[in-house]
Formats: sequence, structure tokens, C-alpha cells
Amino acid sequence: MKFARNVFLIAGIYGLLVVTPQYFMESRVGRTSPPPVTHPEYFYGFVGAVVVWHVLFLVMSRDPARYRPMMPVAALEKLAFGAPIVILYAQGRAALPLVGAAVIDLILGALFLLSFWKTAEQLSGADYRLQSSGAASPT
Repeated sequence: MKFARNVFLIAGIYGLLVVTPQYFMESRVGRTSPPPVTHPEYFYGFVGAVVVWHVLFLVMSRDPARYRPMMPVAALEKLAFGAPIVILYAQGRAALPLVGAAVIDLILGALFLLSFWKTAEQLSGADYRLQSSGAASPT
């Protein structure tokens, strides 16, 4: 469980450090990546949704076994940003700095899936140890 705990803790902290400042960067985004933001509700909605996901990663880091069913969904969240950016870059429609962020998300998504598999191994081992000792199996 330590692997999953660390993966989700690092992902949550990293995401909050990277994404939360964007709440204060709307005008900068418009200057560095024209045109200016014309629909701030989409901009702030995106930032807010991403912040909430990273808070969820922190929650998941506290008890990976309990939140194990959310791990593939968390990986999908990372794929939902990472894959389109890589495709857009290949089409010449996204800037190189975004590709760095996309690659980080894709790596985190892969680590989420690895956490899912490693957690299953650890849970099945714990179940086997409980059964072999005569104790009740966890439900």
C-alpha cells in the first residue's frame, strides 16, 4: 500500500501546486497564449475541476485499499488531458510546454494503474494470510 499511498500523495501535492495558481493567471494566459480568455466560465470551471481531482488524490493517498475502485477512474482523468495534448501537438495545434505537462499526466496515469494492480496483489495476499490463520476474511 505504501507505493499507492506515495503515488497519490505526490500526484495530489504536485497538481495543487501546479494548477491552483492558475486561478490568478487568466490575464497572463491571454497574453502568453493569445487570444485572451473569452469564456472565463470554462477557464475557471476547468481549473476548479482539476483542483477537486487533486484533492481527491490526497484523500485516496490516506487509504488506497478503500479507494482502490477509483484508481482506474483517476488514470482516466490523467489520460483525458495527456492524450489530447500529445495528439494536438502532433497536429501542430499545441505548444511544446503543454506536452511536458501532458507527459507528466500520462506517467501519473500509468502509476495510478500500477497502484491499482499492486494494491490488488497486496489485498489478495492479506486475504490469503487471514484465511490461512483461521480468521474471518475481510469483506
